[in-house]
Amino acid sequence: MAGEERDSLGAQLANEYAANGHSRSRFLVNGEPTENHLALASKGTLRVEVTATGRMAHSAYPELGESAIDKLIPALTRLRAMPLPSDPEVGPCTLNIGLIEGGRAPNVIPDYAHADLLYRLVGPSDQLRREIVTTAGGEVQVTFPLELPFLRLRTVDGLPTMIAAFTTDIPKLTNWGEPLLIGPGSIHVAHTDGEYIEKRQLHEAIDLYCKIAQQLVG
Repeated sequence: MAGEERDSLGAQLANEYAANGHSRSRFLVNGEPTENHLALASKGTLRVEVTATGRMAHSAYPELGESAIDKLIPALTRLRAMPLPSDPEVGPCTLNIGLIEGGRAPNVIPDYAHADLLYRLVGPSDQLRREIVTTAGGEVQVTFPLELPFLRLRTVDGLPTMIAAFTTDIPKLTNWGEPLLIGPGSIHVAHTDGEYIEKRQLHEAIDLYCKIAQQLVG
C-alpha cells in the first residue's frame, strides 16, 4: 500500500474511502510476514527528528564558527544511552538512528546537522517523548513527525502466535473492521537484498485465511 514504509498515506486514504460507506467489513486481516503465526501484539512506531543549527566558518578558524555537528553528536550519544521502557510480554522499546545528514564540506564549519530516529513502542509514548526532549538537551531541536501506536490484537483459537516487533498500517485502517495480523514470510529478511517468501508458506496461508474466515463469521 502506498506510503506503508513512510507515512501510511495509502492506508489513510483507504480508511477515508471506507468511512464514506464503501465498506461493511467486520474484520481485517493484515498479511504482513509473521511466518503464518497470529500476532498477539504489534509494537508501535515513534519517529523523531533531531536538528542542530550553527554558524559557518572556515575550518582553519573554528573559533569563528559554531558547529552544528558538534551539537548533534552528543545529543545522539545521550539518546542512545537513555533507558527505554520494556513490557514483560512484548519485550523492550528499541531505538534506531536511521539517518544522519549535515555539513557542507570538510573545510567548512557545519551550520546544519540532522538525524532521523525511530523508536519501537511497547506502550503509550507520552513519558517517552518527554524523556527524549530532556535527554537530547537544549542545543538541538526535537520534533515528532509520526506516531503509530502499540497494539494488542485479536487471536483465533488453534493458531500459533507471536509478538510482532514491527509496525503495520493497521492503526490507520480503523474503518475496515477488527484487525488480525498474520501472513507468510519472515520479517527477519525484510529490507535485505535476499528478501523472499517460501512457496510452502504461501500455500499454507491460503488455508489459514480460509480457517480464520470460517471461525470469525461462521
